[in-house]
Amino acid sequence: MDIIEGPVTELSFSSGIMEYRKTEEWFVFHKKYSTDRQRKGDSSMEILRCEGVRKVYGLGGSQVTALDGIDLSIEKGEFVAVVGASGSGKSTLLHILGSVDRPTDGKVIVDGMDLSGLNQTQAAIFRRRKVGLVYQFYNLIPTLTVRKNILMPLALDKKKPSQEYFEKVVASLGIADRLEAMPNQLSGGQQQRVAIARSLIYRPALLLADEPTGNLDQKNTREVLDMLKLSHRNLGQTILIITHDENVALEAERILTLEDGRIIGDERRR
Repeated sequence: MDIIEGPVTELSFSSGIMEYRKTEEWFVFHKKYSTDRQRKGDSSMEILRCEGVRKVYGLGGSQVTALDGIDLSIEKGEFVAVVGASGSGKSTLLHILGSVDRPTDGKVIVDGMDLSGLNQTQAAIFRRRKVGLVYQFYNLIPTLTVRKNILMPLALDKKKPSQEYFEKVVASLGIADRLEAMPNQLSGGQQQRVAIARSLIYRPALLLADEPTGNLDQKNTREVLDMLKLSHRNLGQTILIITHDENVALEAERILTLEDGRIIGDERRR
C-alpha cells in the first residue's frame, strides 16, 4: 500500500460547502494494515470475506434487522451482481463492504484488512484508497473539470497519478477527449463514466456500484455496463454491483440473491 510522508488531507461535505481537515492517524492505520497483510500472507485470491455479518437498526421493539448472518467470499477479478427486492438489504450490504457503515456483529475483511477495527477517519482513508464507490447519482464536483474530478482521490493524498494508467482508464471509458469539460457539459452517461474513472484511479481492491444505471436511459445504461465490463476485463477489476434490474445482473459472472437480509441464492454463471 502506498503511503505519503505527512498527514492525510480528507475531503468532506457540510451544507454543500467543501471542507478540508487534517488527520495524523494515517500512520497507525497503515501499520495495522501492513501487519494484517503480513500475518495473513498475500497469496490468496480472496479479496473480500464476510463472516456472520449482521446489521440491526433501532432499539428494543423497534429493531429492524437489515442483514442477518451474511457469509460471503469474493475472489480477485470476479464480477458479482447482488439482486433482491427493495428492503432485502442490498444497499446496507454495499455500505458495510465499502466501510461507509459498520456491522452490528460479524467481520468484513477487504484485501486483508478487518474493517471492524477502523475508526471513522481510518475508514475514510481506507475507502478512498482501496474501495471504488459508484452511485446512481454521479457526485461529481461541478466546479472542477473532468480531469480534476477523476484525480481528486489522489490529490487528497498529494499523490501524482501514473500517466500511463490514467490514459488507459480514460481511453477505456471513452472520455479521453472530454478531460477539460465541466460536468454540466456532459450527458448522464458521460458523467457516470467520469464517476467510474474516479473510482478506478487509485487502483482499488474492490469497485462497488450501487444501482449505477438506475438514473440512465437504455442507451446510456448499455454504455455504462460495457464500461464496467471493460474495466473488469482490461484492468482485472473486481466489481460488485447492486441492482434491481435482471438484465443488468445477467451481465455479471456471479449473481447473489438477498431476501430479508440473508443470501438465499448464489449462482455462478461462468
